[in-house]
Amino acid sequence: MDLVKVSYDNKIVKWFAIATVFWGIIGMTVGLWIALELVFPQLNLGVPVLTFSRDRPIHTNAVIFAFVGNGIFMGVYYSLQRLCKTRMLSDFLSKLHFWGWQLIIVLAALSLSMGITTGKEYAELEWPIDILIALIWVVFGINMMGTIIKRRERHIYVGIWFYIATFVTVAMLHIVNSLELPISLTKSYSIYAGVQDALVQWWYGHNAVAFFLTTPYLGLMYYFLPKAANRPVYSYKLSIVHFWTLIFLYIWAGPHHLLYTALPHWAQTLGTVFSVMLIAPSWGGMVNGLLTLRGAWDKVREDVVLKFMVVAVTAYGMSTFEGPMLSLKNVNAIAHFTDWIVAHVHIGALGWNGFLTFGILYWLIPKMWRTTLYSKSLANLHFWIGTLGILIYTVPMYWGGFTQALMWKDFTPDGHLTYSFLETSTQLKGMYLMRSIGGTLYLVGVFMMAYNLVKTAKQGSFANNEDVEVPEMERVVKVPKNEFWHRALERRPVQFMVLALVMVIIGGVVELVPTFLVKSNIPTISAVQPYTPLELQGRDIYVREGCYVCHSQMVRPFRSETERYGEYSKAGEFVYDHPFQWGSKRTGPDLAREGVGWLKKSDSWHYMHLLDPRSLSAGSVMPEYSWLHENELDITTTPAKIRAMQKLGVPYPEGYDQIANDDLMKQAEEIAASLKKDDIETAPTVEVIAIIAYLQRLGKDLETENALNASNTK
Repeated sequence: MDLVKVSYDNKIVKWFAIATVFWGIIGMTVGLWIALELVFPQLNLGVPVLTFSRDRPIHTNAVIFAFVGNGIFMGVYYSLQRLCKTRMLSDFLSKLHFWGWQLIIVLAALSLSMGITTGKEYAELEWPIDILIALIWVVFGINMMGTIIKRRERHIYVGIWFYIATFVTVAMLHIVNSLELPISLTKSYSIYAGVQDALVQWWYGHNAVAFFLTTPYLGLMYYFLPKAANRPVYSYKLSIVHFWTLIFLYIWAGPHHLLYTALPHWAQTLGTVFSVMLIAPSWGGMVNGLLTLRGAWDKVREDVVLKFMVVAVTAYGMSTFEGPMLSLKNVNAIAHFTDWIVAHVHIGALGWNGFLTFGILYWLIPKMWRTTLYSKSLANLHFWIGTLGILIYTVPMYWGGFTQALMWKDFTPDGHLTYSFLETSTQLKGMYLMRSIGGTLYLVGVFMMAYNLVKTAKQGSFANNEDVEVPEMERVVKVPKNEFWHRALERRPVQFMVLALVMVIIGGVVELVPTFLVKSNIPTISAVQPYTPLELQGRDIYVREGCYVCHSQMVRPFRSETERYGEYSKAGEFVYDHPFQWGSKRTGPDLAREGVGWLKKSDSWHYMHLLDPRSLSAGSVMPEYSWLHENELDITTTPAKIRAMQKLGVPYPEGYDQIANDDLMKQAEEIAASLKKDDIETAPTVEVIAIIAYLQRLGKDLETENALNASNTK
């Protein structure tokens, strides 16, 4: 067979490797800072850019899309060229992809720190950045698929299957979830509202975990683990079953984030059923990875790369067993909104994504710089410090989750709630401190790795291009009779991509379409009215400041919640909420009924609570929002916001945008007058007035509906 010379592009791999380490340190440092803020709220420092609620989205985006994202591209660009025995389709597209992705990360950090956000978890970036993400993702896809098409290896390897599924599914998820109606360069509204928005968001959110944090990393596992162990993958047939069942089942599981909410019960049930079924393919991947090392356990004890990879695959198995268990309603009733979920997420992020990335880096850098690792003992120390850090991080969070759930649900013998919400928060401070210590250990390990890799690179010699000779693939070949169907499919990457897309579309269509088209899924409530202009402005400030990060607006139908927060939430309450604000974590209490009943507080209470939370709630970990008392409310945006809402179906009267600010000022002056009665002098045009108006509105529509129903009954 003729041999041809190929020059692999190592420079692009080097760039992504450097970015992976750099952004990993940045993202994890921000994570440590916000963890400490829950122990020492003074660290918020009274400035917006350092506030927990703004920095938490920066942390999640930096770890997911900057650290893990660059890690994905580092591994894909290295492995794809060698699996296809050809250089990437275009060096220009590779460079455009790299610099475009780094630009996205920088824009994300800047915009989120400024409070420019859509308010949708893991999809907070505003519409110009969303468009840029889509364009750069397409650049990556063209480069990847073009490389696969021009390959010199007839069959596409299992790792490439996962790369293809990642490309098409992430594109679909991002586009569908990011459909927004812009009103300015920095502000837009989701085209979905309430229940539909919640379903689309967690269809995206769960599958961002599935197809950004899982499938590409499985592809990397299938390449780098056998390479590091110098052994073939355990089972080709198991990899086929693992791949197709995983991508088909995963896409259905999003509704398990919304159990016991206002989401229709049939959708919740579908999410639960498919989540439980996910155990089989997920563990199929774990088994295939670990059994690849059969007979090589002596090597694992000696090789630090394999140590990281074994723990990574084990963490994947643990988190993918725990996820389906958390989707069972009786378990979810305990775990949801608690720190149990934080522990679960970080087993995957720190163990699976983090440790696999570290293992790949320790294997890849010496190979690319044509040398040996500078210090194996330092790498081993990193492994043990990192493993200890994961344990010290997650165990207190599991314990904290159980503590929260038990305290929230506990009743005295005479039927009253035993603990206030604030008591549950203060009880967790020691556990949060332990979490911070674990995070510090993990981060120290990353710094050790960075030092080790820099020293390794300095002692080696890097070549931007790696020249090799590979066999030329025959373009015309006689297909064997009775060829296994999957082997035939592996020769057709475009058809493979289309089939993968069809597999993931099915679940999305079945869950999303009925929720939008069948009106009975969202029963109407006649008393629900659009937000007043001032309340709409206040809601946007609430979203800007990231209040949804700590507060939910979803009362579940449990006695403990209705006793604490009031009547459970109904689907029809949220029809004008663009975006929904149900939340996913209760670091603070639920706010769905903040404006009614025994939860209602005076305007002056909200004013002082936002200015200095601990002056009213001793032991609170809430940041101060003093700038809200100084910033002028930008009412020039009101007409555009009203027009946008009208386009989205909110029934404001025709021409209301022209007079909306008149109503806004009238309501603002009423709140300012109310504050003056309590000796608080403030202008009606400051932002705190708007957010008070929004908080005082929460729950009023359902209260009005109940009053009307009671009156009609009489």
